[in-house]
Amino acid sequence: MPAEPVAPPAVTEDDPGGRTARRLVTVVALAAVLPALYLPGTVHDFFDLKIYMRAMDWWAAGHPLYDYVQPDRVQGALYFTYPPFAALLLRPFALLPLGATVTIFTVLTVLGVVVTTRWLVVPVIKRHDLPRLFTLTVAVLLVFAVESTRETLTFGQINMLLVVLILADLLFAVPGGRSWAGVGVGLAAALKLFPGIFVLYLLATRRWRAAVVASATAALATLLAAAVAPSDSWRFWTHELWATDRVGRTDYTGNQSLFGLLSRITAPEKPAQLPWLLLVIVVAGYGLWRAARAARAGDALVGVTLTGLVGGLVSPITWTHHLYWFIPAVVVLVDSALDADRGTVAGARRRRWQLSLAIGGAFVIIYGVVTFLDWGVAPARTDSFGEFVARNAYVLLSLVLLAALPTRRPGGRDRTGAS
Repeated sequence: MPAEPVAPPAVTEDDPGGRTARRLVTVVALAAVLPALYLPGTVHDFFDLKIYMRAMDWWAAGHPLYDYVQPDRVQGALYFTYPPFAALLLRPFALLPLGATVTIFTVLTVLGVVVTTRWLVVPVIKRHDLPRLFTLTVAVLLVFAVESTRETLTFGQINMLLVVLILADLLFAVPGGRSWAGVGVGLAAALKLFPGIFVLYLLATRRWRAAVVASATAALATLLAAAVAPSDSWRFWTHELWATDRVGRTDYTGNQSLFGLLSRITAPEKPAQLPWLLLVIVVAGYGLWRAARAARAGDALVGVTLTGLVGGLVSPITWTHHLYWFIPAVVVLVDSALDADRGTVAGARRRRWQLSLAIGGAFVIIYGVVTFLDWGVAPARTDSFGEFVARNAYVLLSLVLLAALPTRRPGGRDRTGAS
């Protein structure tokens, strides 16, 4: 009789070949799905970058920079709204063909995503002895999938440049006591107003020297712009800075700030200023208090993340491409969940809770609030609880994370804001 065929050995967790195959399938699956999120119809054809370049052409022709306006179906009218220092950096790009500028912005954003994701994930890999290349690859692919990254890339935004400056400063230079600590935050604040919240973080954490350096850097960059373009600088800082209607409709669903939430409740009227200011004071005070506690406990990443979430909440206009700060929040949640696996039954339960929150948060982020839904041009009133949650998903998630994001301690224990 012929010998019976021998069955191949079963693939087990101890089989390196099986693990490699599963990791390869995971990476290939993610890489295959990712392009679908960048298909025409769900992207923006570098809309914002084109506005910047047209504004630079307008400015180079001798017109006042902040007179540039472009009609828009949803927002009504769009203007150039960045500080004059940002205009100085953008103006040379107007000398290039538009395709070259698009390519440069895209490449720099992609590099920024890869570099910053490595900064966030490598410490987690080391602490938990995770497979380095596989974990980093999956993390980078997931970051490219989230709406804030897609919006930054396809609008042609400069957000990743700001993130690189902020993280390099606050995760490395400031904790390491570098002489240049604060320069990155200062440059980011001079380029766009949103990063100014990180100067308050430096003050809250009593990093006095870094706060002074950041403030001085922002001031020097602003004065340089004023020397080059005095009339445009005066106009921006005395008038355009305060005109929120220049940025877009505050009630539009893409505006995921507290002011946006209130605007959608009161639309078509704007919300009363006093209740919003009181809400901003409470949220900023609590958020920066938690951020300072995290920094004093040795968790700089949580401190920076909480501050970024505060900035998104208190800014009158926070577009979805501003909300990078969900990405480090998810990294922190996953890291804390892995730590909670070690220890008591109560720790395991907490791990399950944190994993659920991390997965739920990641789903909301990856799915997106604006990309796949046509919110129309009518005032964004919320007629039902479900619509209220959908239209304000990032605001609500930010508030939850502000209270629940755990502070990680050396040795693996973590602590939530309620402890």
